[in-house]
Amino acid sequence: MGGVSKFAEVLPEGYGYVLFVAVDSIFVNMWMARNVGVARKKYNITYPTMYDAENNTFNCIQRAHQQTLELHPSFLLLLLVGGLQHPKLAAGSGILYLLGRIVFATGYYTGDPKKRSNGQFGMLGMLALLGSTLCFTAHQLKLKLPEWLEAHH
Repeated sequence: MGGVSKFAEVLPEGYGYVLFVAVDSIFVNMWMARNVGVARKKYNITYPTMYDAENNTFNCIQRAHQQTLELHPSFLLLLLVGGLQHPKLAAGSGILYLLGRIVFATGYYTGDPKKRSNGQFGMLGMLALLGSTLCFTAHQLKLKLPEWLEAHH
């Protein structure tokens, strides 16, 4: 007991950053959930009402959280798998994605749905995670990568 597991010993150097970002994503989701709870109280929207026909600001706050939850499983899969080959790239991309989610939410919280697009830069992080996961997958399948991409491995 107390030692590092054999599994942890085979993880790439820097994978701890990936795990740190995964935990950070839970804090971002908790922050958004709290904001929905505060808005429920402020606007008197009771459970189980998901969206209110008369309160667009509440709907925007709820939708920001809901959309983030919809993307969270994909984000975690791409982060954790892509990080197996490129841990620092994955961690940095994950941070970019999470910062984008925060800017997305704060824009949405204004009640003007168009302001959510200020956080769309975070999807570049998701795209980079997709790329690192595809590289890892190709490597595992021993597929030949294009020469320009092979140079980065």
